[in-house]
Amino acid sequence: MTEPAEEQTPLRVADCPSTSVTRLVGRPAEEIWALISDIEFPAAHSREFLGAEWLDGASGPAVGARFLGRNRNEHFGEWETTSTIVECEPPLRLTWAVGDPEVPLAWWGFTLGESPNGTTVTQTYRIGLGRSGLTAALERMPDREHDIIARRFADQRVDMERNLAALDPAAD
Repeated sequence: MTEPAEEQTPLRVADCPSTSVTRLVGRPAEEIWALISDIEFPAAHSREFLGAEWLDGASGPAVGARFLGRNRNEHFGEWETTSTIVECEPPLRLTWAVGDPEVPLAWWGFTLGESPNGTTVTQTYRIGLGRSGLTAALERMPDREHDIIARRFADQRVDMERNLAALDPAAD
């Protein structure tokens, strides 16, 4: 007799769902912080994020600091976004809101935790309620909301895995 399939909760933008990737990295949190707090770091490993530059005279992360990010994706084309740092607790947490920080299209972040064998690093992507290419796609195909979000999460996890692998000296 087979077990019943595990019931999956539907993914809905209205719930601001998230996905994350975690990896144990064999280096201290301070070293990892120096890498992840560089807004150009993910661009070296991402298939979508092309790079960023600080705005308003900022030169590094601090709550309220803003940066302009450039992106390209086969489904959504090319676009730029302005992001705002909403959490900055060196060397443990860095989170930014994409678009309007009050109603972002997404949040991205890194969380670090000390471990006996190094540092546990988690990168998280959370969908917000702001208007984006994702919401435009969902308006065209509302009956496919779960599938579209699941596909977006799968794509983002590939790049998050690449980012975390690049932090690990053992992966060299």
